[in-house]
Amino acid sequence: MNVPLSETSAAFCFLLILLVPLAGAGLALINSGLGRSRSAAHAMLASLCVVSVSAIVYLIVGFSWQGAAGGPAHEFVVGAKAWNWIGAEPLFLRGLPLDFSPLSLIFLLQMFSVGSAALIPLSSGGDRWRLGAMCASTALLAGWTYPLFAHWVWGGGWLAQLGANYGLGRGFVDAGGSSTIQAVGGLTALSITWILGPRRGKFSAEGIPVALPGHNVVLVLLGCALAWMGWMALNSAGAILFAGSGLARCVLVAVNTTLAAAASGLATVVVTRIRFGRPDASLSANGWIAGLVASSAAAPFLKPAAAIVVGGVAGILVPLVADALEFRLVVDDPGGAISVHAVAGLWGVLSVALLSDAAGGTNGQWLAQIMGIATLLGFVLPLTYGLNWLLNRIHHQRVEREGELQGMDLFELGGGAYPEFEIHGDEFLQH
Repeated sequence: MNVPLSETSAAFCFLLILLVPLAGAGLALINSGLGRSRSAAHAMLASLCVVSVSAIVYLIVGFSWQGAAGGPAHEFVVGAKAWNWIGAEPLFLRGLPLDFSPLSLIFLLQMFSVGSAALIPLSSGGDRWRLGAMCASTALLAGWTYPLFAHWVWGGGWLAQLGANYGLGRGFVDAGGSSTIQAVGGLTALSITWILGPRRGKFSAEGIPVALPGHNVVLVLLGCALAWMGWMALNSAGAILFAGSGLARCVLVAVNTTLAAAASGLATVVVTRIRFGRPDASLSANGWIAGLVASSAAAPFLKPAAAIVVGGVAGILVPLVADALEFRLVVDDPGGAISVHAVAGLWGVLSVALLSDAAGGTNGQWLAQIMGIATLLGFVLPLTYGLNWLLNRIHHQRVEREGELQGMDLFELGGGAYPEFEIHGDEFLQH
């Protein structure tokens, strides 16, 4: 929903958007801390590189495909109704005044948001994904996958039109990006894990997973604090620009975002305490992030008590899904991106119909949200997998065996993150 903004609202929204990169900084620290010490510098440099690539590619073509509600777009007609499927803004932002206009604020927010989405797969490909391949995969995400789905949700596309064309509530609703940012990034992470395969030594010959703990949980917990600040800004800016909320609702958004993260983190602490006999710090940190992820879709529409439920469910899902991925599906996801961003993101989308007042009492919101989830699983996942599979055929994405043994820092960067400390190899693993 692209609505006019007063000068005060535009200025406040601009300040909120400037805080959004804190979410990306938090994700970068989490990715590095959950990886091996011998790949820590590589993880941080990769974060800077993919954010840079995503910003440039999104400027060149991504925003053209995404656009904004009410802007130029390509349509097709089905059943005498026009359905909007892709934006038609000029390339390179030609003609777009970069001022406090809603369109320019949307571009700035989305330039940061697509960078956050690009950071998510880095954790799944940790310790084995080439830097060049990361950048190439990010170009595909920022240039096509992300803007296409974001147009359907935020750019006046066919998912948003489900309300006007078919009377399904307000159409597909996602105020802050549980689907567009988080689920798209999480499903891309799933594709990357499938294509790269597990880390060397992660699974025994019988398929039993071996614990490969992250090297610095303090970085992970610091990342959680930064992400919390960035997420409150992201959800508030999204509420203003995409849900048509006034400035006063930002207080509710911040409260709901915090409550969801708190409930999710505590729920994961309890689950891991029951499961392992003591809380697991890294999983609990992932639970905190999952609460932030799940809160994004419905933050402007939830009552605070409902936000606690949204977060609590997300926190329970994280360790359960992480266990299922490792023990049942033999998927190696070092940073937990699939459970945290894909699964919690899909839950956040569903919570719009289940727990919020987004539909304003109208019927059909359930079906609109389910159609959005079906699109993510039935179209976005095959699309992002197919694009990365083709990229892997052209340029092999996984580093050589020597690189995994030596560590990504030394192999690709020529120096480690901790040169004064002993960096352990894989001698403790069962081969």
